[in-house]
Parts: sequence; structure tokens; C-alpha cells
Amino acid sequence: MENPLPHQASPGKSPGLRLGIIADPQYADLPPDAGMNRYYHKSLDKMRQAIELFNSRNLDLVILLGDLIDRGEQHFQPALDVLATCRHECLLLPGNHDFAIAPQLRQGVYARFAMPARYYSRSLQGIRLLVTDGCEVSTFATQPGSAQQEEARRQLVRLRAERALNAHDWNAAMSESQIEWLKRQLDEAGRAGEKALVLGHYPLHPFTDHCLWNGKEVASMLAAHPAALAHFSGHDHRGGYGQLGTMPFITFCGMVDGEAETAFAIATVTAQALTIEGFGRQPSLQLPQNGAPANFMTE
Repeated sequence: MENPLPHQASPGKSPGLRLGIIADPQYADLPPDAGMNRYYHKSLDKMRQAIELFNSRNLDLVILLGDLIDRGEQHFQPALDVLATCRHECLLLPGNHDFAIAPQLRQGVYARFAMPARYYSRSLQGIRLLVTDGCEVSTFATQPGSAQQEEARRQLVRLRAERALNAHDWNAAMSESQIEWLKRQLDEAGRAGEKALVLGHYPLHPFTDHCLWNGKEVASMLAAHPAALAHFSGHDHRGGYGQLGTMPFITFCGMVDGEAETAFAIATVTAQALTIEGFGRQPSLQLPQNGAPANFMTE
């Protein structure tokens, strides 16, 4: 694998919250799926390469935006062992592939990822991180025959009847309880003089076939709140960028894609600006937090 080069270099420490970002490594000791351009067994080396660079930088946190593995409980530990070599604290979110394990093991994913709760908040450098659970209402993270799984199936049937673009069983939704929690957290952040960065596995905007089932509702709520700075997600390996009002929604490219290339990033977040330093396939971004992008760079 070739060494990844940043689309835009920004060496040295900058003020603000500094985050290493990895999305969708989907490690598995399996043959590649050439049709989907997914090289599962290459992901450990790609993660090592990203962590080597993260370890050379002054970061506050490293975030994995879901899908650490592609499938199979046996693949968690090798991937977690690589993450353990990071000198920075790692914050992990689960994605849909992380639940492609035996049903009786699914609820253990949150503990395996050392999550204090399925969704929660914490503050760093004056920025409130809101960690969401996009897999909450799903057909794959719930127990077969449970009321939660039946509710997910009802939602999926309705979306398919409406011919919704994102009506797929590999997508999911947030419950109304979680959305209300998000609103309260944003209100509390505003009263505390904080801005909030929202983290999730599923994209919310622009609307695509990979978006959270109720992504439009959640995106509109976030964009209307003055405390919300940005939303970071994975899941759609193509990556993406959109803006609703003045709020940016960034989808990070999937690391698993490509035999000889990778994708990861370093994000610098302040109350005034957002910078994404992209490596490999990940585009870079410079954005003031007061309107349209000043400089959105792709290859």
C-alpha cells in the first residue's frame, strides 16, 4: 500500500479541538470483494498507517465513526489491538456491520467499544461532543422477535411503500427519545456557552440512499439550532459534503475501499472554523462556521 499523502498539509498544532478520524475500516480476514472495491484484510495495515500518523500529531481524541469490522465476532480483537497502539484516547461508535455477529452477542458491542451509554455527551476544548446511536432502531442490532426489531421492521415496510431512497435494511433510525435527548443537549450546550459537534455512523444530509431513515428530521433539527457546529458521519464509503443553512454535514470516506489506497483525516474544530486534512481518498475542507465554504477541495 502506498503512503497516503494529504490533499492539504497543515503541520504543527493548531488551536481548537484536534481529532483523528477513521470511518469504516470493516476489517475481516476474508477475500476481497472486488466488485465493491472492498479489501477487508488490508484494513489492519491501513489502520496502523493512520495511527502512526496520529501518534506523530498533537491530537485531543481519535474517533472511529463505525464499522470497525465487516462481520464476525472473531474480527473485533485484532482490530481493537491495532487501535490500542494509539497514544491518544480512542472514541468508538458502532455501525451496522459491527452487529453482523451472533444475535446473543449484539448487545455486547457497546461494552466492547467501551461506550458509557448507547448515546452520550462529553466536552473537550469548549466543544460538546454528542455521540449518537444511529443503529438504535434497526433490524440488525436488535434481538430477533423483540418489540424493538418489530418496530424497525414496521418503519422499513412503511419507507419501502413510500419508495424512499434510503429504505434499506442496512440503514436504521434514531428513536424519538434519542432525538429529544439531542435537543436537550444542544439547549444545555447553548446555555453553557458551548458549541456542539454531532457524531454518528449514518449521514443525515444531503439525502442519499445511505442516510438515516429519519435523517431529514434530525438534520433539520440540528441545522436550526445555534449551538450545533457540524455533523460527522461514515457509512457511505463514497464520502460526501452538504450544508443545510449554515451547518456543514461531512461524511468521511470508507477506509476499507481500495487495495492500495486508504482514507482517514485530521479535523480541527473551533467555534469559528472547521478544517479537514484529508489523507488518501479523503478530500480536505476549510470552512468558516458562518456561512458557505471558503475552500472545499477535492481531487
